[in-house]
This record gives sequence, structure tokens and C-alpha cells, in this order.
Amino acid sequence: MALDQGTSSSRAIIFDAQGQALSAVQHEFDQQFPRDGWVEQDPETLWQTTLAAGRDALAASGLRADQLLGIGITNQRETTLVWDRESGAPVTNAIGWQDRRTAPRCEEIRRDGMAERITEKTGLVIDPYFSGTKLAWILDNVAGARARADAGKLLFGTVDCFLIWRLSGGKAHRTDASNASRTQLFNLAQQRWDEELLEYFAIPESMLPEVMDSCADFGCCDAEWFGAAVPILGVAGDQQAALIGQGCFEVGMSKSTYGTGCFLISNTGPRQIKSAEGLLTTVAYRLSGETCFALEGSIFVAGVAVKWLRDQLGLIGSAADTEAAARRCNGDTGGVYAVPAFTGLGAPHWNPEARGLICGLTLDTSADQLVTAFLASVAYQSADLLGAFARDGARVTDMRVDGGMVANDWLCQHLADLCQISVQRPANTETTALGAAMLALLGAGALPTLAAAGSLWELDRRFEPALGDAAREQLLSGWHAAVARTLGRAVG
Repeated sequence: MALDQGTSSSRAIIFDAQGQALSAVQHEFDQQFPRDGWVEQDPETLWQTTLAAGRDALAASGLRADQLLGIGITNQRETTLVWDRESGAPVTNAIGWQDRRTAPRCEEIRRDGMAERITEKTGLVIDPYFSGTKLAWILDNVAGARARADAGKLLFGTVDCFLIWRLSGGKAHRTDASNASRTQLFNLAQQRWDEELLEYFAIPESMLPEVMDSCADFGCCDAEWFGAAVPILGVAGDQQAALIGQGCFEVGMSKSTYGTGCFLISNTGPRQIKSAEGLLTTVAYRLSGETCFALEGSIFVAGVAVKWLRDQLGLIGSAADTEAAARRCNGDTGGVYAVPAFTGLGAPHWNPEARGLICGLTLDTSADQLVTAFLASVAYQSADLLGAFARDGARVTDMRVDGGMVANDWLCQHLADLCQISVQRPANTETTALGAAMLALLGAGALPTLAAAGSLWELDRRFEPALGDAAREQLLSGWHAAVARTLGRAVG
């Protein structure tokens, strides 16, 4: 059973040992936006939707819990939870990874002269995206939290850790190295929580979970949840799990996931690449104590922009309508560009104060062109990321894609055209959940090595670049001008 707890839904998929899905269930939920730039989630909703998805998927598969080899967990990363060690009650809502409330603290870090030190230790840029400043904010702003934490009464965790704690009945407070590497509290070289950073952020070490390999004994899921006790054997953050599910086990192999946001990761093996382009050095996975690293570029807004077009503007009835819109206007936006900086801009800009922009509108602009402009923004942002990877010396030669958006053939072709790269879509686009299942299969002894899992990957379709250089450069020039406006720079 793979439990995939994401930003806007919780899913469960039952896989067989050959990586074939026997059943899949998804439960959506809404996020909360209490203030400009604030993004929260109800921890109980995260738990209940995950539990319900697991139960429903098990029922749909026709299997019993005692027939499961194990559970693999993958999760939205950086989202931060704090709960009571005894009662399990959260002290406040989860602060989502998109949340920007700690931007002032990030400025303070820069003024303190700690930015370079933190990046050197953690591989992460200074940005509200990561868990460390979120956790410090909770301790400083939730009544009584600091005193309770200092007394050893509170626990911190990313979503995987919270689910493990709940599934195990409070017996296991654990996370894996891939999730720990996203907190901005984890020393990459030493592969442990960093004492200097804990002191700087005033975070008691007693709050932190034990950091395990990505394939390990994370505890046992109590029988009350699914009908039998099931071991939890694999954990990885969602983007790392997708890298595994895409079979990217060799240096240079890369995947890009198009879900709520967009995340491009390239396997760098045992080498930590220090980025000069605003990219992130992160743990891809850790097995038998050996760490595989990756270079990552993060785009905050991809599929969530499509959701906004549907829910807020009513321009489409479903995400699938975007491809029809793009084809009706032949992919021509009429000079309209959309920069979907709803919660700031991620790599390579890292500007938390940026906000969304639509430019080039005329009275002739159609709804289809506006929809297409938002769809195209995903490809433009991906092209910017690939340029940053190349400048850092991690050139991507082909790209395996996944996530809900890649069902859109027009988008996949536009990616290939703008990025000038071969885009490979797998037969099974549920690679995030598959990666978690692969780790659990490995932990259960059903796979001899993780590399052997690469044979489970199958190609559905390859998209090759077909756009001329002049047309491509013209499109990208317009995009970069729109981004410059978003960032408040003068445009000639």
C-alpha cells in the first residue's frame, strides 16, 4: 500500500510486486488562506483523508490488510506540523509549503549573516518554503508553544512523520533522510540534525524525529486502522519518490513532476553540487547508510493555477479542458503571458514577495487564450529551470515527466519545444506513489535492489522538439519580459 499525502488530496494505491496498480482511491480537500501569502491545512483532515483513502483502496483491491507486504509513504514536503506528545492534538494548523509568512524572518537571517552558512550546511536557499522558519514561527507565535516545547511536551514533523506517528499509535516518531533534508535543519554532510542551526532557530532537539534511511523499519501500523498490523517500510518526500518511481537511479537521470507545483530533480549520485543558480542540493534517497544526492529546481505554481482557473474564474470545467482550449487557439495566446506567482516565485528567482501577473491583454483576448497562457507558463518556468541546471554543470539530456498535468499532450509537446529536450511520459504516471511502493517492496524483500525496480518503468510516449529556434526565442523573450515586470524591474 502506497499512501500519497499531497497538497490538495490524499491518495492510496495498492500495487502488486510487478508495480501494477490493483486499486487507487483519492480524496480531495481544501487548503485555507487566512491572510495574503498564508497557506494552512487542517492536520486532522490530512489524517482522516489519508486513512479513508487507505481503507477504500484496500476494499477496492479485494485484499485484506494481512495480505499486504508493507506500507510506503510519500508526502508533500516542507509542510510543518507540531503536536502534543501525549494527546497527539496539533497545536495549530499545518503551515503549508507554499506559505510565505516567514519572509521577514528570512530577511533577518540574511541580515544576521547566516544565509551562506545555512546554505552550506543544508544545501537550501533562504526562503519561507522550508520547514525551519515555519517551526520557529509556531514556537514564537502560538500561545504556550515555546514553554511546552522546552518542557519536551511537543513534537515536530513533516507530513510523513505525522502520519507515521498516527498510524503507529504514537509509538514511532520517525522520518526519512529525504524529508529531513527539506527542513533546513539537517546537515547534509553529517546526515544528522545540525546543533548550530537548532540553537540559531531556538528549536529544542527533543521535538525532532529520528532520521532513518528511506527504506527502513519506520514502525508498525496498528491493526485498528486497516484490520491487521502492517509494517511501514519505505518513506520519501513526494519529489524524491517520483525520482525513484521514474527509475532515475543513474547520475544525470532526471524527472519533472507537474502537480500542484513543478519540481525538476536530477540524480547527482554521491556528489553534492553547490548551485550558483538558486537550485537546491537535496537528498534523493538514503539506503543502507549510503546517501544519493540530487539537484532540484522548485516551481511553486503549476497545476494549482489550473485549479484557480476552474474554481475562481470558471473558465474551465475540469483540468482536462485545458488541452482543448490550447488546441482551439492553436497554442497562440495572442501575446498574452501569465506569470502565476500567486505565492511568490521559486527557482531560480526565489522572490517570496512576487505576485501573479497577466500582461498583453486586448479586447480580442479569448478565454481559450487566457487558459493557454497559464498552461504555457508551466513550460516557460521549466525552460528557465533547465537553463539553471546547465549553468550549474548538471545538464539534463532528457526528461521523464509525471503528475496529473502530463496527461495533456499539448503541454508535453510545448515542454519539448521550449526546453529543446526529449520529454518522456511513462505508461504509469502515478510515479510518486510507485516510488513509495518500490521502497516498501525493497524493505519487504520483494525486490533485491532498488536498481532492479527500474525495470518496472515503461515508456508511454516520447515528445521531441519541433519548434524552430527563432519562434522559440521570441516566445521566451516575451516570457522573460513578463517575469521582469512581475519582479518590478524596468523593462525597455
